[in-house]
Amino acid sequence: MADSDQTGSNPPQPPTPPTPPAPPPPPAPPQDGLTDGGPKPVPANEDEALEIGRQHFPEIGSPGGPSGLFVHEFDAGYLVHASWPTPEDPTVPPAEPGGSNVAISKENGDITFLPNFPPAEAVELYHRFYRPSGS
Repeated sequence: MADSDQTGSNPPQPPTPPTPPAPPPPPAPPQDGLTDGGPKPVPANEDEALEIGRQHFPEIGSPGGPSGLFVHEFDAGYLVHASWPTPEDPTVPPAEPGGSNVAISKENGDITFLPNFPPAEAVELYHRFYRPSGS
């Protein structure tokens, strides 16, 4: 009888190592702009808005980080958006698609994350959906 004709005679297998537990998810960015439980900073100008917005993006020039941050002031706040380096091969989809813009309210410093749309479209979306905190 050939080995392949025998049943129940599988050679012993090495033990399977235990599967490590999944790492915890990364912490979500603060949605309310609070960093220490204190009051939210309310930007008075584009420079202050840029400093607040920097906290929500990777460091400029870091691997996978933006090549620059820009501020677009609008009636109700400031939109902070990033520029990204030109890919080596523009025909290949990005490794990490997506991204977001950060809107900072002039009224109370609320932080709102918006899709990575051009500034005019992101501001329009902000006006349609933003509700001040505590409302």
